[in-house]
Amino acid sequence: MTRSAGDRAPMTRPPIAYVLKMYPRLSETFILNEILELERQGQPVHIFSLRPSDDARHHADVTRVRARVTTVPQQTWRLSRPMLRAHLELLGSERSRYLGRLWKTLRQRRARAIESFNQAVLVAASVRRLGAGHVHAHFASTATSVAREVHRLTLVGYSFTAHAKDIFADDVRPDDLHRKLQDATFAVTVSDFNVAFLTRITPSARVVRIYNGLDLRSFSAKGRRLAQPPRVLAVGRLIEKKGFSDLIAACSTLRQQGRRFQCEIVGTGALGPELAAQIATLGLEDIVRMTGALPREEVIERYREAAVMVAPCVVGKDGNRDGLPTVLTEALALTVPVVATDVTGIPELVRHGETGTIVAQHDAAALAEAIARTLDDPASTARRVEAGRALVEQEFDLERNVAQLLREFHGAMA
Repeated sequence: MTRSAGDRAPMTRPPIAYVLKMYPRLSETFILNEILELERQGQPVHIFSLRPSDDARHHADVTRVRARVTTVPQQTWRLSRPMLRAHLELLGSERSRYLGRLWKTLRQRRARAIESFNQAVLVAASVRRLGAGHVHAHFASTATSVAREVHRLTLVGYSFTAHAKDIFADDVRPDDLHRKLQDATFAVTVSDFNVAFLTRITPSARVVRIYNGLDLRSFSAKGRRLAQPPRVLAVGRLIEKKGFSDLIAACSTLRQQGRRFQCEIVGTGALGPELAAQIATLGLEDIVRMTGALPREEVIERYREAAVMVAPCVVGKDGNRDGLPTVLTEALALTVPVVATDVTGIPELVRHGETGTIVAQHDAAALAEAIARTLDDPASTARRVEAGRALVEQEFDLERNVAQLLREFHGAMA
């Protein structure tokens, strides 16, 4: 039975230590949603942020999080009192493990390794004081490295959620990822595509697919108010893997066909000036608009007004790519038609001809054709969005998916 938003179970369980590279972060709504739902289901969390948040644009829901947040200082040789205290605590309680890990770290003679070890020491001492039953990290990079070190210092089990860049980028070392998978109690990832990738690296690892869920109470299928002329919407950071240059090229093709439409790209990023120049070069200033970052509520309104949501994702030159963009789940939850590319786990949600339309990456002509078909065939589009909403309810419900994660945590702590 679905509880109301205010109906929270009492928190009597040992806390789970969440190790995050930076918290809060506007682009990581899925982590915020996960923590809120864990708390709603009665699981206390303590957040360790390895970097101070430099993102002033926080979601309003951040204020609903009850978890304490410890920002872990980045220190090498000059240690603060809390950091020194943590070292002394572990020297007393975990002497042999602590000295062994300290020696191996010092032998590396790398400032970054020493900084990471110091952060792990502070988290480990805090985990002991809190009586935390498990450590979980998001992204298989910096945060998971610290979580793994905490495990080696304390023997408290750890797990991590792998997403996309953290496992696919060219600078990811397969041997390092293998060690993290091997030592973890389990790993979570966000698509079946990712599960297959990770189990090829470490066949013995327990890798569980749990889709990033949505609180479907906040994504009612009602209330669509289509803008005129029809609006093509894209949401995401202005970086290579989002493929927005292909969308702009597709908009040029659609304009040449004499179509009347508007395109909005919501987000900020390093490629902003380059994309703006492309829009100007193609003479699309009156058709394609980049809005910059918008508050969450305004993004939802943009969804409700859109005739089609486009996610033209690509594999970047550095191997970086999306796992399964949350914006597609949000769009289908709101019954917005979607067009996307065949990258990583996207076809698990956007099933071609069933819940949306899939085209090859970097094919602006196919993208334009798919957008045109979506706009021109309302009957088929209506069937696809109905199937899309049903799939989201079945596979992407936040309450159900976090309950699955919680079962994994409890199994790890048993």
